[in-house]
Amino acid sequence: MSPRPLIAVPARFAASTSALRYAAEVNARALIEAVWRAGGEPVSLHPHAPGGVADPAEVRERLARFDGLLLPGGGDLAPHRYGCADVHEAVYDVDDEQDAFDLALARAAIDGRVPTLAICRGLQVVNTVLGGTLHQDMGGPEHEHRHLRHPVALTPDSALARATGGAAVAEASCYHHQHVDRPGEGLTVTARAADGTVEALELAGDAGWLTAVQWHPEDTAQQDPVQQSIFHALAREAAGS
Repeated sequence: MSPRPLIAVPARFAASTSALRYAAEVNARALIEAVWRAGGEPVSLHPHAPGGVADPAEVRERLARFDGLLLPGGGDLAPHRYGCADVHEAVYDVDDEQDAFDLALARAAIDGRVPTLAICRGLQVVNTVLGGTLHQDMGGPEHEHRHLRHPVALTPDSALARATGGAAVAEASCYHHQHVDRPGEGLTVTARAADGTVEALELAGDAGWLTAVQWHPEDTAQQDPVQQSIFHALAREAAGS
């Protein structure tokens, strides 16, 4: 039996967890299980960026042992990371070390053509590292996509559409109050919500396999084959098949 491809998943800092008693580094169990069901071996990465500065060479070296990368959801990026001096009152859970590490990891994956799936915050990290911008808030509770499931239209023949077996529409489970303003260099929009919100991006041309979704496919992957197929695509690309 072939070994499972190693999928790096940067951990998220948690102030406390009841079982561990102290501050922790975590990832959502649903996310890890979706990677496992897809045939991947998920491996948590410690976000190391002292003082909010990551060492690009160190990050590249750490990523080099992996076959693929999954950039998960989490708190908001600091607005200065995408060129905004002002901070909206809705911005939450900013962590400079987490930001610096995720951005360096995304840069290393893009430069090294490491197959990458980016989810929610992960999409925003990819967009930011490629020079794109974000709307800091979608306009309050009546407009944000929190605790929301809605259909998103997929661009035909995109990597995302191919990953989902040619699906034209996917039922997305969303939890975000920010979204893409200007896509980063080389990124193509491959899914939108009915209100026009960018729901997916991918690298154009032959720049390597990078698919980013604004929603959380892990929320419903166990019951929805379309969502689980996104993780299968990552595992296939990571395995080189």
